[in-house]
Amino acid sequence: MARRKRQSMAGGGGAEDDVNLTPMLDVVFILLIFFIVTAQFIKEPGVDIVRPEVDNKAIAKPLAILVAINADSQIYIDKKEVAPEEVSFTLKQMREDNPRGKIVIQADVASEAEVLVDLMETINKIDGATVIDVSAKRD
Repeated sequence: MARRKRQSMAGGGGAEDDVNLTPMLDVVFILLIFFIVTAQFIKEPGVDIVRPEVDNKAIAKPLAILVAINADSQIYIDKKEVAPEEVSFTLKQMREDNPRGKIVIQADVASEAEVLVDLMETINKIDGATVIDVSAKRD
């Protein structure tokens, strides 16, 4: 009798010996969804910009509102070309979505300085307390 019990215990086992991986896969998928939802994606200006080199560099947070000025002195916000008259309206809309984000201007080296100054004055009229950062080349 004792011999039969040992053989049955050491034998084929059945469904009780299988490892159930379903709960582990559920946890992995929940973690994957969590990281995708909470990830902060870096925004691109939508045009290629050759940035100037400067001595004082500070890194801006990726949640900044990016405004780009290309070599032809055209203004781009959120990958779309914006007329100088529409900049204030577009920035007010962007500010509603991102009230705490800094405004970062990416100006091409070949762009006109007048466009950069006018853009900075427009931003200052919208919100005088806003700090305007100008993007520079990174080493």
